[in-house]
Amino acid sequence: MKLMRCPINGVRAIQEFVYGGEYREMPDPDKATDAEWVDYVFNRNGAPGIKKEWWCHAPSGVWFIAERDTEADEIKRTYLFGED
Repeated sequence: MKLMRCPINGVRAIQEFVYGGEYREMPDPDKATDAEWVDYVFNRNGAPGIKKEWWCHAPSGVWFIAERDTEADEIKRTYLFGED
């Protein structure tokens, strides 16, 4: 069974979690050029490696960041947004 650590509820089965997409810094919408905004909205880096991703522990509704190695399929660490 694959496990993931929720920063609030501890280690749980991966089936309790929902993937929310890659975490990326959002450019300031009022200052970003059209090209910068298009890049943020539409482009993703699909290369294998360490990714920061949004995940949600569905039973409790806790959203957090997981750093995951997509090449090795390993979760390196999890933490609440702003605690990095």
